[in-house]
Amino acid sequence: MKKVLILSSLFLIKLLFSQSNPREHISSFNMTSFTYKHDKNWQLYVELQTRGIEDFTKIDYYEAKGGIGYNIGSHQPFIGIGTYGTYRNSRFYQRETRLWLQYVYSHNIDRLKLDHRLRAEKRFYDFPQTDTKDNTERYRYRLSASLPLNNEKLGPDTFFVNAFNEIFVGPDLPTFKRNRLFSGIGYVFSGNVSSNVGYMWQCEFSSNSTRNLHFLYFALNFTFDRLKETQQSVPVAD
Repeated sequence: MKKVLILSSLFLIKLLFSQSNPREHISSFNMTSFTYKHDKNWQLYVELQTRGIEDFTKIDYYEAKGGIGYNIGSHQPFIGIGTYGTYRNSRFYQRETRLWLQYVYSHNIDRLKLDHRLRAEKRFYDFPQTDTKDNTERYRYRLSASLPLNNEKLGPDTFFVNAFNEIFVGPDLPTFKRNRLFSGIGYVFSGNVSSNVGYMWQCEFSSNSTRNLHFLYFALNFTFDRLKETQQSVPVAD
């Protein structure tokens, strides 16, 4: 299994660096998450994120966000809040505060776990360079899949693969804002720690152009569970 992971990673790197369009380069997408499961119902979630969009090694975007979810069987309503910062040409360009409501429905097809996520966001912008403010809404749908490879469930010492596609829409033109496609492989080290690497393609639409971003994704996830359950849910790129 370790040989499969190594060969898959080498293939991914080769694929990423063989892009035909020289204007499109590899960006970085790094995420650390903390999940606290108080009981079978209540869950707290915190996520820290950095991205290097203009340059792989240079951070020009960050996120710090979190929220509370409540599990009702296969259903989970969730409420969250976050702060987001963007830099352009090494200068701070935009600060965003975001509030969101979301609903997740999860189900299994044999060992394959599927998650359907709907999210409604309210976004408040502050542009310090021009001393202006703005706000808007956005709506998202994501279908994600996770498959353990060497065990029946996502427990300790388990390799897994995961993938998702997510669409973003909003009230302003163009209505279709963004599409994300992700594929990755990961490992659950223990009941508390897991990691995931992968590739994410992000296509952004505006009124006069289309931009493609190619992210090399790395995540480190920490889970604290008072009930010590063996089944884990691994967060993916958000």
